[in-house]
Amino acid sequence: MTDQNTEKFLGTQEQPATPPTQDEKTMGMLSHLLAIIFPILAPLIIYLVKKDESDFVKKNAAESLNFQITSIIVWIVGFITMIILVGFLILALWGLVSLILIVVATIRSSEGKIYRYPINIRLIK
Repeated sequence: MTDQNTEKFLGTQEQPATPPTQDEKTMGMLSHLLAIIFPILAPLIIYLVKKDESDFVKKNAAESLNFQITSIIVWIVGFITMIILVGFLILALWGLVSLILIVVATIRSSEGKIYRYPINIRLIK
């Protein structure tokens, strides 16, 4: 597998128009990392508080928020399909995949990059 295929599998990243400050990198990281503990709530608060101050933080928080909304949908589908037992597989795989992607997003944000999850319903722009 090439690096390009690995990159697409793990999501994409882009350089922001202006290099982010260390505080912006920290807030971008927190918008992804805190979603493990406080799904939807953490990225939503960061998005609402920082969206007018920093484009870097706004884009990372919006991406994290969209991923959390996507995750909620997958979890609901998983719980519903537990009746036919496939839901157990869906929930186990999604839990692992989402954790890996959140860690990758956190690392990319710390590097000053805007991360885009490979599996995401982008409702918040």
